[in-house]
Amino acid sequence: MAHVLLDEQVKRAVIQRVTTYPLRIPLRSRVEHAAAQRAYADPVVVCIEFQNGVLGYGESVARPYVTGETADSVVEAIEQVFTPTLLDFHPTSFPEALAFIDGLAFHDSQGRRIFSARGAVEMALLDATMQCFNRGVEDVTQWMGMPGFGSPGSVGCARFSGVLATASLERLRKQLRKMYWGGLRCYKLKVGFPDDHLRMEKVVAYLRGPLASGRVRLRVDANSQWGEAEIGEAMAWLGKYPIEAVEQPVARGQESLLLPFRGSGALPIVHDESLVDMDDAKRLISLGVADHFNIRISKCGGLMPSLRLAAFARREGVGIQLGCMVGETSLLSIAGLSFLRCCPDVKWAEGCYGRRLLQGDIVPTSLKFGYGGRWPLHSVDLDGNRPMVSSLEKYCCDGQKVVMPL
Repeated sequence: MAHVLLDEQVKRAVIQRVTTYPLRIPLRSRVEHAAAQRAYADPVVVCIEFQNGVLGYGESVARPYVTGETADSVVEAIEQVFTPTLLDFHPTSFPEALAFIDGLAFHDSQGRRIFSARGAVEMALLDATMQCFNRGVEDVTQWMGMPGFGSPGSVGCARFSGVLATASLERLRKQLRKMYWGGLRCYKLKVGFPDDHLRMEKVVAYLRGPLASGRVRLRVDANSQWGEAEIGEAMAWLGKYPIEAVEQPVARGQESLLLPFRGSGALPIVHDESLVDMDDAKRLISLGVADHFNIRISKCGGLMPSLRLAAFARREGVGIQLGCMVGETSLLSIAGLSFLRCCPDVKWAEGCYGRRLLQGDIVPTSLKFGYGGRWPLHSVDLDGNRPMVSSLEKYCCDGQKVVMPL
């Protein structure tokens, strides 16, 4: 009987409607770094509804300085590029569905990147498809042929980081104190400000004992702020401090400026804006400047491309960071947790801030990391126990919801 019911579900695994929700959610505190300042989150949520009533949800957080996309361009790409493609989605098996999802476009007809839009559509399709076929994320990694990937991944070892992102020294002190007494022991300090030396001194002074004993870990993120004239001085003074790595010290395309700072004792480099797809990964490794990759699901085009990048990084001896975009709701946190469940050896993890950062969320129980950056108490992922999505209408930008019947 169960097989008959599943067959009926599969027969109706045809898309009936695609709806996009551009959201605007106030942040609890302003997030500031060298490339941007934000007081609101601006994710785009896409809902894909099957004829059998199954709903799948995905989320995009676009950044012009990362993939060239905006919230408006994401909605446009979903409407003009992906929705016509979804007319052909009517799989009769789980592998057939995955092959279709894996083939979603990364560029539009003009060759522009639509990675963030693709990530949202991919996540929504995976969500709905796994419900229809009663499958989980591990079934996805098995189909992808990724030896070593699967449960428990990095569940037992990953700890979420606290990100110190403010231009104010007073707020920096308060952020650090709050995070430390909240048990966080892994920090990322945003640099690229005029008073970087003073900011670093204050952070290192507050964490001096735990840093010396190895109980605390610190890295910095420059968000592409140093060019040829500044990089030498920046790497020299950063090298005096007990930090683990420097993230994105130079702009995308200028990675050759890092070559003089390679070798024994050099600060490891984490690539973020420089790493979007597999071509970027191969280029950075070929150049000889790849120590760690910051893999962000919304930036890299979805869960499946992100897992492929992680597998490639492991084969090449490159470290892995699971990153996030400022303002992600619990939907992208679910995708991040699914990544961590499948991917081993993740060195740093970011995300799962939920209502710690957002004034509101779109699920009743916001996903937040636990004490010390541990796995969320209310842990869910794409395998099951999905949270009910609500509040989309509440946070949707006025008049910008788009419904596309198929």
